[in-house]
Amino acid sequence: MTPTRRTVLLLAATLMLAGGNAAAQAPVTVFEGARVITGDGNVIENGTIVVEGSRFVAVGRRADVLVPAGAARVDLAGKTVMPTMTDLHGHLGFQNVAAGTMSKETFTRENLIDHLQRLAYHGVGAVVGIGDLVDRAKPGGGRTNWGDVPLRVRDEVIPGAALFKTAGAGMAYPGAGAQGHASRADVMYEVTTPEEARAAVQDYVRMKPEFIKIWVDDREGRKTTLSPTLYRAIAEEAHRHNVPVAVHNVKLADAKELLRAGVEGWLHVPVRGGDAVDEEIISLVKNRIARNDHPTMWITPGLHTAWMNMTLVNAPTGRKPAWLEDPLLTETYSPLAIEEHWGEKFRQSVRFNAHEFELQAKNTMALRAAGMKVVMGTDTGQTRHLIGYFNHTALESYVAMGMTPSETIVAATRDSAEIAKLNTGLIAPGRNADFIVLDANPLEQIANTRRINKVYLRGQDVPRAAMAAKWRSQFRTAATTR
Repeated sequence: MTPTRRTVLLLAATLMLAGGNAAAQAPVTVFEGARVITGDGNVIENGTIVVEGSRFVAVGRRADVLVPAGAARVDLAGKTVMPTMTDLHGHLGFQNVAAGTMSKETFTRENLIDHLQRLAYHGVGAVVGIGDLVDRAKPGGGRTNWGDVPLRVRDEVIPGAALFKTAGAGMAYPGAGAQGHASRADVMYEVTTPEEARAAVQDYVRMKPEFIKIWVDDREGRKTTLSPTLYRAIAEEAHRHNVPVAVHNVKLADAKELLRAGVEGWLHVPVRGGDAVDEEIISLVKNRIARNDHPTMWITPGLHTAWMNMTLVNAPTGRKPAWLEDPLLTETYSPLAIEEHWGEKFRQSVRFNAHEFELQAKNTMALRAAGMKVVMGTDTGQTRHLIGYFNHTALESYVAMGMTPSETIVAATRDSAEIAKLNTGLIAPGRNADFIVLDANPLEQIANTRRINKVYLRGQDVPRAAMAAKWRSQFRTAATTR
C-alpha cells in the first residue's frame, strides 16, 4: 500500500468517525459490539472496529462510527477484543515440538514458521528471536556458515504466522552464554578481550539485529563471564553503530555497571540471586532518563516459570493447577509432552523459593516505578518452554508481581511492540489489524486471555482449527515412534 493511499484511507476513517459521508476506498470488514481493550489503557464498551485490508481504519463506540455501505459485518456482542502480544525474548527454531528434541538441523525455515504459527495461535503477533542460528565470524578467523534462515524469515509476512525479528547470535564469554541443550550453547559470539569484543560487534551489526544480546552470568560461580571491561566495550561499540544492547545478568553490581554503560534491555529481572534493588540503582535509572541518555530501558521479567512452579507446589494433593488442564494447552501439546515436562514426576521434584519470587517481583516493581518498562518476554522455544502458552502464564505472573490486568496488557501489547519497532500492539487507525477475540474479559481476571475465540493477524482470520488438527496428527505420529 502506497503512502498516498494509506493517507486517503486514514482520512476516510477520520471522516467516518466525524459522521461524514466519506466511503472506504476498498472493501472493509466491520467488527461490532465487543468490549475493545485498545492496548493503551483505554476500554471502549460496545465498540466498532473497521478494518481495511491489513490495517485498522477506525475504532470507537458503536454509536460514533459510521459503517460504510457494503462492508462485511462480524457480530462480536458479548466478546472482548484486545491487541495481539509481542514477545521480545524467544529462542525459536531449534525445537522439534512433536518429537520433543532439539538440534541445529531442526533450525529450518519450515520449523521456524511452525513456531511462529504456534505463537499466532495463542494470540502473539510478533516475536524477537535471540541466540538464533545465523552465520557469524569465528574468533580465530573464518565463519560458521550456519546460513541466513532468521534473516530471510524476518523479511517475510507469512499468513497465519507471527511477524519475526532477530537479535542475532548473542555474545558471551566462552562457555558462559546460553545453557541447557548443546544445540544452542555455541551459537553466540565468544569474546575474551576488548579487541575481540569490538570486532565481534562490528561483525554482529552487519546482520542488522534488533539489539545485541549479551550474557553476564557466572552461573553461581561455576563459569567465567563477561567482565565490566568487556561489556562496556560491547556497549560502546554497539552504540557507535546505533544498535541497542540487552543483557541477561544476575548481580546487583553488574546491573549498576550495565546501567552506567548505557545498556537498554534486561532479559530477566536485572537484580536477582538474593540481591535487592537499592537507592543507588534507582538513582542510576532516574538519572539516565533525566539526562536523556538511552532513556528507554526495559525488562522482560521471566518469572512465569517460577509462577507455574508455585501453582504446582501449592496445588491440593491429587489436584492439578487449572492451567495444566487448560484446553488451550491440551490443543497444542500432546498429553505425553505435558506429562513429561510438567506432570506428576516434575511436580514431585520441583522446588519453589517463595522468598526469591517475592524479592524478584519487588525488584521489578521498584525498577518499573523508577522508569523502566516491563514488557513481554518468555524465553520460549527451549524444551519444557511452551511456545505461545507461556505468554499467557507470563501475564498471570505480572499480575502476581503487583501489576493490574490493564497495566499487564499494555506491557505485553503496545509497549512491547514499541520496543520491537513494530506497527502492532494497538487497536488504532493505521496500525496492523492484529487482534484477539476473547470469550471473557481479562480485565476481570487476567487468565481470561486464554479463552481465545479467534485471532486476526493483519486483518485475516488465523486458521486455528486447521493448525490444531495438524499438530495433533504430528503428536500421534511422534508417539508411535518413541
